[in-house]
Amino acid sequence: MRKGNPSFNRLLAGAASLLALSIAAPAAVQAQAVLDEIIVTATKRAENQQQVPISVGTVAPEKLAAVMSGGVDLLALSAQVPSLYVESTFARTFPRFYIRGLGNSDFDLTSTQPVGLVIDEVVQENPMLRGFPLFDVERVEVLRGPQGTLFGRNTPAGTVNFISKKPTQDTEGYLSASYGSKNTIGAEGAIGGALVDGILSARLSMKYDRKDDFIDNTYTGENNAIGGHNEVAARLQLAYEKGPLSALFNVHARDLDGSARVFVANAIKKGSNDLSSTFSRNSVFQNGQNDLSVSSQGGSLKLEYDLDGIILTSITGYETVDVYTRGDIDGGVAGVGPGFIPFDSETADAVPDHAQWTQELRLSNAEGERFRWQTGLFYFNEDVTAYGYSYGNAADPRGIAVFTDSRQETKTWALFGQASYDLTEQVTLTGGIRYNDEEKDFSVARILKPGAPPFLGVGGTGGANVSDGQVTWDASLTYKATDDVNLFARVANGYRAPSIQSRPLFYGDGNINRDALSIAKAETLMSYEAGVKSNLWERKARLNVTAFYTDIEDQQFTAVGGASNNNTLINAKGGEGYGFEAELELLPVENLMLTGGLSYNHTEIKDSTLSIPICAGGCTVTDPTKQVPVLGTVALVDGNSFPNAPKWIFSASARYGIPVESGEIYVFTDWNYRSKVNFFLYTSKEFYSDSKLEGGLKLGYVSDDEKLGIAVFGRNITNEKSLEGAIDFNNLTGIVNQAPFYGVELTSKF
Repeated sequence: MRKGNPSFNRLLAGAASLLALSIAAPAAVQAQAVLDEIIVTATKRAENQQQVPISVGTVAPEKLAAVMSGGVDLLALSAQVPSLYVESTFARTFPRFYIRGLGNSDFDLTSTQPVGLVIDEVVQENPMLRGFPLFDVERVEVLRGPQGTLFGRNTPAGTVNFISKKPTQDTEGYLSASYGSKNTIGAEGAIGGALVDGILSARLSMKYDRKDDFIDNTYTGENNAIGGHNEVAARLQLAYEKGPLSALFNVHARDLDGSARVFVANAIKKGSNDLSSTFSRNSVFQNGQNDLSVSSQGGSLKLEYDLDGIILTSITGYETVDVYTRGDIDGGVAGVGPGFIPFDSETADAVPDHAQWTQELRLSNAEGERFRWQTGLFYFNEDVTAYGYSYGNAADPRGIAVFTDSRQETKTWALFGQASYDLTEQVTLTGGIRYNDEEKDFSVARILKPGAPPFLGVGGTGGANVSDGQVTWDASLTYKATDDVNLFARVANGYRAPSIQSRPLFYGDGNINRDALSIAKAETLMSYEAGVKSNLWERKARLNVTAFYTDIEDQQFTAVGGASNNNTLINAKGGEGYGFEAELELLPVENLMLTGGLSYNHTEIKDSTLSIPICAGGCTVTDPTKQVPVLGTVALVDGNSFPNAPKWIFSASARYGIPVESGEIYVFTDWNYRSKVNFFLYTSKEFYSDSKLEGGLKLGYVSDDEKLGIAVFGRNITNEKSLEGAIDFNNLTGIVNQAPFYGVELTSKF
């Protein structure tokens, strides 16, 4: 964060004003309007968000519809909730989530993340499963802090839950269509209702999204060469309920064809993080290909049976994904430009074979009891095959120089339990424990194609097996100070399973285990937090504040890029994080809804011996450095912040409606800010992003019965242009945020 940053100072002033507004009640508060109760499933029970002893952030459906408009992907969720950041070096797939600064910048297709993603109660473990688009969603929940007791081993930072709208007996649905910049067309809708009265209902949801290619390739002379996409996704749900048995069947699929993330060579000025004078969002100068295709299918079956007050729950899930992505990694043309590029680099990754099975069995007692408990078993099995390709071989028909074949099987089982007891009418004690057992088998082969350049070395094979057992737990105390104010304190232990990594496209002496295989042992952490959740002014305002401290041991990091453009797993001896989150919802006057969110996250690497290979693309490293054999210059990173961990996040939205005879005219605006982020473990003058402020605006009309809605909208309306990522391989390659987008939308509910 830069001192004296005017935009940040204005934001702090705005945040202070917004939070101060919650201290003194406005004179014009109207009696009619109150805030809706928010129900979350953070504890795998449906509970009021204000009564759950966890820091939970949610994105309301209207805000979600606004921020996801214009054909964006899940990166649009970044900074919409305090302490949540999202980034990716892929496009429309493989979003990497960070909560309270904890995440993983690993770009490998078998990597693990410390933030869990759960869609309709099924964990999405493989990173390529995580880009499934949001549509017909009831809510998004962000559970901050370790969630290892109920959600498993790879959730030490937290969990993001996507909950779809469920079938009901009432016939209902909606249609939405939009058109906007770059010939972007979006359409989604759902229809549902009873199939058998009182017993069986269904809901079908679909989404279509496309954008024209709009980026010219000035090297090939092709206009509108890349940048677009075509995507379709669908979900069918069947709900059954009769007597003590209820069942929910969910089947879903996605098909995406488009461009991979576009990298631009020397997009960053050396000695600063300013964009170069040659950079353009609408043109590149490249001699490589840029492709992305993703096809995924999955299904789940949830069964619940009431055994006379004891609920037996079974959730069976299956997911599979097929992926191919190829990109011009150097972002230009070697020896030609833009700027100095020492050699061409074009690579591809594929997941041709993947299967994930999950099974959860859970017993719990009925709601409303003084002593509430649940216990269960969980099983996870994933088989994944990942291919890697390095191009540039003139003798091969497809130009392939090196091919890698990686196989990984992961087996996990767990036993867990959690209980809450109302010690008094005001005090509730909650505790939980989970035993996790995991085994991973990994193998990799490196194959050189005939005619590959000699400097690429030779082929080879390698592999590893890791297993681990860990206990995770949490304990919390809730105090009901008044009917509208709850205080809570929580201590939680988190755990991230061991990881294996090998990406030997650029290693070649035949010993993969020595040169290109890395293993990170299990990461553990302790989290301490306390907070207050309050409803104010007769439920016309809601203010939640949480403070936390996190202590991490054997923290897993990924040393990304460098001279070999490789991924190397490492463990830092320790890490530290502390900060706070504050969220406000307010109805100051009739027809006006305000929301605000603010978070501060301090993160710091604690390892005086940890050293990282630095960039090979001419960056200016600002960390202390030293020379070591083989690796050359390395940076000492003790005291650095975690990668992609902004200290400050601020978000705000406002909706004002003007009633008219047949409906309502409304205006909705939302803004989000995040402070500086560093892209890598080491620091430099080039590879970071300054603070960013983005906003959206929507002006529309909706009829009283909601059968007709029309709106015009814009995203990034101030044309903020900011670095979002970089590649430190052989030049100062950069990635930027989305350009401004404008469109029109028609909606209808029935």
